[in-house]
Amino acid sequence: MRVRDALLDLLLGSRCAVCESPGRVLCQSCRAALPRDPVESWPSPTPPGLARPIAVGAYTGALKLLVNAHKEQGRFALARPLGDLLAASVQGHLAGQVAAAPVLLVPVPSRAAVVRRRGHDPLTRIALRAASTLRRHGVEASVVRALHTVRRTEDQAGLGATARSLNLAGSMACRSRPGALPSAVRLVVDDVITTGATVREAQRALEEAGVVVHGVSVVAATRRTHGKGVVHTSGPTRGT
Repeated sequence: MRVRDALLDLLLGSRCAVCESPGRVLCQSCRAALPRDPVESWPSPTPPGLARPIAVGAYTGALKLLVNAHKEQGRFALARPLGDLLAASVQGHLAGQVAAAPVLLVPVPSRAAVVRRRGHDPLTRIALRAASTLRRHGVEASVVRALHTVRRTEDQAGLGATARSLNLAGSMACRSRPGALPSAVRLVVDDVITTGATVREAQRALEEAGVVVHGVSVVAATRRTHGKGVVHTSGPTRGT
């Protein structure tokens, strides 16, 4: 295994995004060590009316490295493990159901200029992988890009919860009519939740269009949560 990974590094220049060992973009050891248990991840303070948020781990260590390497460094292969983690988060909303219900994943939209700068839409890529993983596990899952941005917002870095909410207020709109969306468990999805302002704005846009939102699924959370909380870390580049 190490010989093959070294050969891949020699031919492709690839290294693990977590431990930097040569070969795969995420080595088997680091992949096996990733958290996978979905937990409720309520921001503190919680935006009023926020649908139940679930994450699989804290936005620190390996998860932080993976999210940022995929998003900012264009390491597209990381969409697979990140999508699998998002699928595990979605499964947290389905736990206890007698039969697997259809699931509709609605990604938080990115501005077109940001997508052009990065050269890809990382969240949509992760969501599509999550839906594929869910289908392999017998869940009828699909991704609908029902939201789009309608105005530019300021950089969220350094803003507190209230300032982020004000900055994002009215920045998204739903492009789909309620009747056009299939009957399903409808979840807003994002890579990271910090204050909850971004996913709450996405939820607002959907609900104002008459679309019922049943929950929020993310890969990682940055603030200490109620109950089995994840530890507080520095905020993500998206600024959720």
